[in-house]
Amino acid sequence: MGQIIDGKAVSAKVKEEIRLETEKLKEQGVEIGLAVVIVGDDHASQVYVRNKEKACETVGFNSFKYALHAETTEEELLDLVKKLNEDDRVDGILVQLPLPKHLDDKVIINNIRPDKDVDAFHPVNVGKIMIGDYSFLPCTPAGVMELIKSTGTDIAGKECVVVGRSNIVGKPQAMLLLHNNGTVTICHSKTKNLKEVCSRADILVAAVGRPKMITADYIKEGAVVIDVGMDRDENGKLCGDVDFEDCKDKASFITPVPGGVGPMTIAMLMRNTLTAGKAHHGIE
Repeated sequence: MGQIIDGKAVSAKVKEEIRLETEKLKEQGVEIGLAVVIVGDDHASQVYVRNKEKACETVGFNSFKYALHAETTEEELLDLVKKLNEDDRVDGILVQLPLPKHLDDKVIINNIRPDKDVDAFHPVNVGKIMIGDYSFLPCTPAGVMELIKSTGTDIAGKECVVVGRSNIVGKPQAMLLLHNNGTVTICHSKTKNLKEVCSRADILVAAVGRPKMITADYIKEGAVVIDVGMDRDENGKLCGDVDFEDCKDKASFITPVPGGVGPMTIAMLMRNTLTAGKAHHGIE
């Protein structure tokens, strides 16, 4: 059986490193603050926001939560973003997605100051990731990189396949693997011979949003398999894009769902917020 990559353990290690650094900053009179804005009452979003608040508490950050009603206008939300941009207590700003349908998430994200955009969704930060000169990495792809590195796998020269081309995961994931000298293929709904392409991968990242789509015949013997999916199976049980039971014996390392990539996303958000805070206070 392949070795299970424990995202909870890796994320706990990352958060402990951040907590220790935050303690040292507090001794210098520097406090780190993250503002999280949630609009409406989407249940999943509320869970994510609570988890982010808990993570802030764990690492020692100040957490500022702004819960707005579902009918909030774009003008009202932009006004809040402007205030947070100018608030010296706030080092990082996160507007929880998805927003209600009448709000344009692109407009909102484009109005967050790039140096406070700890999700790394602003076009300036996206461009910096493309050229490899970045301050922040998108949280989920950054978490995936930590998990791969935790296995001791050297990405350089490896065949890497990313299934999914979203702006939040697929595209930035491919760039990060490329920056680490992987040979990268991005697959999507129009890819021909998908199974054949995936089965060449030394490192396979599934981020397509289709429950248990990746089965053992998609996987090369001994591949590292990272499952970014967060889906529900036919019984309503949480699962990923990878059929874990089918694939676990063929992979050398594999992430479970839950307990794999999920915990890493929030740990990387904390790391981005620390990076933003240090830059804000002029600390190397």
